[in-house]
Amino acid sequence: MDKKQNIERFRSIMANVKRPGIDKLMEFIEKKSDFYTAPASTRFHLSCEGGLLQHSLNVYDTLAQFKDAEPFRTALARCDMQSIAIAALLHDICKTMYYKATTRNVKNEQTGQWEKVPYYNIEDQIPYGHGEKSVMMIESYMRLTNAERYAIRWHMGGFEPQQLQNTVNAAFSKYPLAVALHIADLFATNVMEDTNDNKPQAPKSPEFEHVD
Repeated sequence: MDKKQNIERFRSIMANVKRPGIDKLMEFIEKKSDFYTAPASTRFHLSCEGGLLQHSLNVYDTLAQFKDAEPFRTALARCDMQSIAIAALLHDICKTMYYKATTRNVKNEQTGQWEKVPYYNIEDQIPYGHGEKSVMMIESYMRLTNAERYAIRWHMGGFEPQQLQNTVNAAFSKYPLAVALHIADLFATNVMEDTNDNKPQAPKSPEFEHVD
């Protein structure tokens, strides 16, 4: 994981988003949040510094490739690359100001000695949920389209509480981007990533200027 390269790539992609308020959103991301350094989870995938940014780029690469292949290409025909970038790169902005780096004692099986190892605890500074929290945080600066709003809100899909599944299914039926983002998120999390950041990464997708 090249953290500096990831930051520059994220900036490059987001620079192609031409929406009122994007400058304020990027100012928040870069100067007022830990988006570039936060982990993607406490222990399940990319539990490391910069993990959230890497995960966001992995989801972007996957979703952008979906847009170029059937059956997603037809279903996503009305979504431009700005929507792909916004949905993928910002779906987990709710995880900023959410984790706190600490350490815990773990016994080294080889030496028998106890050692301090990095560890993340949850310390949510903006307790407003998950998908709905990402929508709220983005729209504090920049307006989303309905497709983007619903995709980000329901990107957890089947991991939402059972009583919300009818609502999730209705959103998925109405907005193909929501289905595609959920699948891209699952693929990135379970195929491209793990806690040790040692699974192969997908090839980088074409950026805006290379997409017809």
